Amino acid sequence: MQLIWDDFLNIIKQEAGTQVVETWFKAVRLERWDKETNTAFLLMPNPFVRKWIQEHYISLIKTHLSRLLHTDSIKLFLFCKTEEKGETKRLIPASALQKQVLADNFRDEGFKKNLPTTYAKKEIIEKKNYKNFPRLFSEKLNPKFTFDSLVVGPSNSLAQAAAIAVSKNLGKVYNPLFIYGPTGLGKTHLLHAVGNEVREKNKNANVLYKTSDSFINEFITSIRNDKIRQFREKYQKVDLLLLDDVQFFSKKEQTQEILFHIFDALHNRNKQVIFSSDTLPNDIAGLQNRLKSRLQSGLVADVQLPTLEMKIAILKKKMLSQNLNIEEEVIKFIASQEVNSIRELEGCLIRIEAFSSLTGKEITIDLANQILGEVNQPKSKTSSSLNKILKTVAKYCSVSIEDIKSKNRNKNIALARQVAFYMLKKETTTSFQAIGDFVGGRNHTTVLHAVTKIETLKSKSKEVTQLLEKINSSLQV
Repeated sequence: MQLIWDDFLNIIKQEAGTQVVETWFKAVRLERWDKETNTAFLLMPNPFVRKWIQEHYISLIKTHLSRLLHTDSIKLFLFCKTEEKGETKRLIPASALQKQVLADNFRDEGFKKNLPTTYAKKEIIEKKNYKNFPRLFSEKLNPKFTFDSLVVGPSNSLAQAAAIAVSKNLGKVYNPLFIYGPTGLGKTHLLHAVGNEVREKNKNANVLYKTSDSFINEFITSIRNDKIRQFREKYQKVDLLLLDDVQFFSKKEQTQEILFHIFDALHNRNKQVIFSSDTLPNDIAGLQNRLKSRLQSGLVADVQLPTLEMKIAILKKKMLSQNLNIEEEVIKFIASQEVNSIRELEGCLIRIEAFSSLTGKEITIDLANQILGEVNQPKSKTSSSLNKILKTVAKYCSVSIEDIKSKNRNKNIALARQVAFYMLKKETTTSFQAIGDFVGGRNHTTVLHAVTKIETLKSKSKEVTQLLEKINSSLQV
């Protein structure tokens, strides 16, 4: 029976979508198949789910289940375990919120315009029921993510300062706090740091950290098991709610609806809420305007790519935590790598250290260059050759290729040469030494120095930034 039901779920997933399966059919079971009467007995988790399936999915079930069971005239019997035992429960009309939430979940205009009278089991929540929901949620927090373990610089100083202020004055300043920026730059670290700081000062504080996926899945389960009220009240009882990656609430109107009510309840009681996202609230497509308004009603702070100095500091802190001893020159070399996140940067260090430990080889720039050159994926979306890159740099720097390859130390030529080294490393997987050989027979330390200098200038000089953008745009054509 289970294999047939699994096949049925796969068909429904393709036809009606994953969310329909997760919300309504995942908790349903094909209990028995009576060949003599052509009757399939479907066990429902509760009367609420049974009623909804009866009103919306019976024809879908008959169509596909009859084919899987090789019958032309299937009969369905939907039942709950409580009913099988002869127990009865008083049914009352579902709340308006339940009907609206269920309709919004699937963004189905038919549901929204013609909602049937739906029934739900009456839930009487007593204080003892809250024992099922832990008062303290600190097990969700990563103890390694603290303010002390965070490297602070120009790219994250505002978000870090705001997070510290919030941890000292829950619900009184910057409520909500919205932290945004590309993935892997420390947003989750900041959320956990606030939670850990609050728990350190107040052991009785209700702190709840949730990823958006976890929140959505828990909400879907609450609908399936007719536990919406418990879900909502659980979240409204926390002192600090940390919600990570809210951009994934896009187009999930049902989830947005419940989040809106939870947020208002917490905010009205001066309870703190912190959100993180990879983009600004206004730029999250498929988000209700009133929820966007709530998300940005406090302080919005960003985190950006770390500067070269920050990357060096991050690597040194990582070395200290793992008792590593690596020369400064090698650290600068690793920091000069083009990475999109702090995780990638730390991954470079881990790969090099692991190779050194396994082979017994000393960690040098040559070893680091060998490891990162072999492991890193191509960094450019273009197939630009070294000659094309050099030609493009020469054009925008108003010098000749011969000038760049020469020993001329003229200021303009020297800058063009450094830009060339930078672009050659950024746009290809060529090693430092191979780039040096290509541009006039320089050694790898010269190339490394140039790349490091351009990285620094890029964050300080508007002219250099614009020059690099022009070169990069030309190479993409």
